[in-house]
Amino acid sequence: MRNRRVVYIGNVPVGGNNPITIQSMTNTETKNIEATVDQIKSLEKAGCEIVRVAVPDMESTEAIRKIKKKINIPLIADIHFDYRLALKSIDQGIDGLRINPGNIKKEKYVEQIVQKIKKSGRSIPIRIGVNSGSINRKKYNVTPSGLVDSAVDHIKILEKLNFYDIKVSLKSSDVLKTIKSYEKFSKKMDYPLHGGITEAGGSLKGTVKSSTGLGILLYKKLCDTIRVSLTGDPVKEVEVAKNILSSLNKRKFGVEIISCPTCGRAKIDVESMVKKVENNLPDMDKNLKIAIMGCAVNGPGEARDADIGIAGGTHEGLIFLKDKIIGKYKEDNLIDELIKNIEKYYGK
Repeated sequence: MRNRRVVYIGNVPVGGNNPITIQSMTNTETKNIEATVDQIKSLEKAGCEIVRVAVPDMESTEAIRKIKKKINIPLIADIHFDYRLALKSIDQGIDGLRINPGNIKKEKYVEQIVQKIKKSGRSIPIRIGVNSGSINRKKYNVTPSGLVDSAVDHIKILEKLNFYDIKVSLKSSDVLKTIKSYEKFSKKMDYPLHGGITEAGGSLKGTVKSSTGLGILLYKKLCDTIRVSLTGDPVKEVEVAKNILSSLNKRKFGVEIISCPTCGRAKIDVESMVKKVENNLPDMDKNLKIAIMGCAVNGPGEARDADIGIAGGTHEGLIFLKDKIIGKYKEDNLIDELIKNIEKYYGK
């Protein structure tokens, strides 16, 4: 059981025993309000629950209020180097701040940020975002212990100011280094943890690294909110995050399709069937498990265990509803009959 503190990003609770939330970050210029809002809307539709925007200049801070009026999920400002960007973001109604301790170097600047938050009268959590790529290397080694020491030292600055609305990340592009950092930190402090593998890479390798790292962190209960960091469209990040959480039974996100990898025993075209189901399944928000299996070895068992499924034979297959056979159909008709029965028994 996770027993870390709870913070609120807007109206979204993070930590404690609350559901693990999915975050992403826009890759538009924040000052381009229309493009940023459009991308956030796409992220919302994909299932993103908290979104972060880069704030590299004052023009970007001035866009925050306008962006917030047009979106439905909490907005976090990603601040580097210039503490004044954080101050302005608070004025603009930001829901949270991400600050990297390696590049806002003076405590007096952090104090100004905290005092501004307190004067606002709102809950605006600060994420202490430690990254191996931007850690202060003159002061800390780029090791799990160094990442943890950097986070703890910065947290102590906030605690001296009686500020405890904090969440923490300790990310590296090295999966094992990241895991060890979270393990070490969780033994020292109980602040909620934002998990991820930073600079994970492109679609394939980035997905593999993120799935490996986040899978282990989630299994060890070392995450309260996550972001999958991929090069490219951030909507893909949300899709991967949902699949990671679903695969570990941390959360469910509607339809799950399980299918066999196929082998020489398969006498139906499982690959094309899976694609046809994915392309033709009606929009559904129900948690539904669909099995598409190619032969009699694992097929009947997996199909029986699913809500509805196919167990293939020689150019034909059985359709199971729960653990009962409801029909045998030729290969060409299998998917049409499957979808027809999904609509009949589970609704469109």
